[in-house]
Amino acid sequence: MTTQRIIIPPPGPKARAILERDARVLSPSYARDYGFVMERGYGAEVWDVDGNRYIDFAAGIAVNATGHSHPEIVRAIQAQAEKFIHISSDYYHELMVRVAERINEIAPMKEDVTVFLANSGTESVEAAIKLARYATGRRQFIGFLGAFHGRSMGSLSFTASKARQQERFFPTMPGVWHVPFPDPYRPVFAIPSGGDEGDAVVDYIENVLFPDALPPDEVAAVLVEPIQGEGGYIVPPPNFFPRLRELCDRYGILLIADEVQSGVGRTGKWWAIEHWGVEPDIVCIAKGIASGVPMGAMAARKSVGAKWTPGAHGNTYGGNPIACVSALKTIELIAGGMMQNAAEMGAYILDALAEIQTRHPSIGHVRGKGLMIGIEFVKDRASQVPAREMRNTIVHRCFENGLLVLPCGHSVVRFMPALMIDKALVEEGLEIFERAVTEVEHL
Repeated sequence: MTTQRIIIPPPGPKARAILERDARVLSPSYARDYGFVMERGYGAEVWDVDGNRYIDFAAGIAVNATGHSHPEIVRAIQAQAEKFIHISSDYYHELMVRVAERINEIAPMKEDVTVFLANSGTESVEAAIKLARYATGRRQFIGFLGAFHGRSMGSLSFTASKARQQERFFPTMPGVWHVPFPDPYRPVFAIPSGGDEGDAVVDYIENVLFPDALPPDEVAAVLVEPIQGEGGYIVPPPNFFPRLRELCDRYGILLIADEVQSGVGRTGKWWAIEHWGVEPDIVCIAKGIASGVPMGAMAARKSVGAKWTPGAHGNTYGGNPIACVSALKTIELIAGGMMQNAAEMGAYILDALAEIQTRHPSIGHVRGKGLMIGIEFVKDRASQVPAREMRNTIVHRCFENGLLVLPCGHSVVRFMPALMIDKALVEEGLEIFERAVTEVEHL
């Protein structure tokens, strides 16, 4: 395998021709950060149509958990395709049962779960909020500023990471109240003595939101990302989830963990919420669960999920056999060493970035768990003013030099490579990243 990186300045002639065709027929609603046109990929490396090689720190937005075209995933898909490709959930097949059994084994709850299989993250969230309403008989919800939960009308009512995602779509589902997400780097509230920003946020919900505006006995659920994704890869402080769980228990509110981006081993544990020793009532799953084959899942405590009756919710493609075999093999590979690798490589990257930060005043904050890492760029560290344009230029400069990364938040570059990435590729990617930062700082 060649290690040659960029042979034609991207986007090259073949890529430009495809970009022109794309502009004529595909929806302009797709947001693209730069003109990468993929031809093939293997592991944590990809090649464009002009022959340029890239290290992939994006993994299809954390979807390609086992890397591009892992041979065991490919074989599992090929073998199943020769048997049958689809049968709707009006009927039965064992693969659906096996996936649900496996999710039950790894779910972040001690109680058994019921599993609803879907096709995406937004469908998983829709299932969760419908179940929460159905099971509790309540109609209102709490979400968080900076959150991303999807783009369908129910999940969009919780999404609050970019104004343009909401623009001209109002009204979405009513009854969603947003509060600040606890950001240790940019705290919104005064931190209580002996506490942290997580305490301050929960205190705000209980002492301001509840008595002044929202009766707690009308709240069905709190929907929260254990680590905010699109909002900036924000890792909440230690007290937040224990206090939030306690609050939910006190008022009979369900806690829904959106693990679409943070789950399935990405943070070095099956679920990011496990880092805080807290059990949710419902967990939303997608992205990395099937290594790129579209799949979502909603897992609920059986005491909650069993309240649904036949026909209360459903779909056509959920539990697709191709997705199921890919999910089963993905879980096997992640359990077989990739999750541990995510923890080890994540710790290595965080240490390396801490050293890089000492050489670059534009890097205000480095954070993350496992292979879910954010680097926030600022105009100066004292004021912490976000450096959005600098961040955008760094993302493009990384692409031009052979590294795929994506932005998030106001001024964050996120690293989310495949969980199987090795140290050599990590080091090569970090070298490209620091070179890009240096070049942009000197513009």
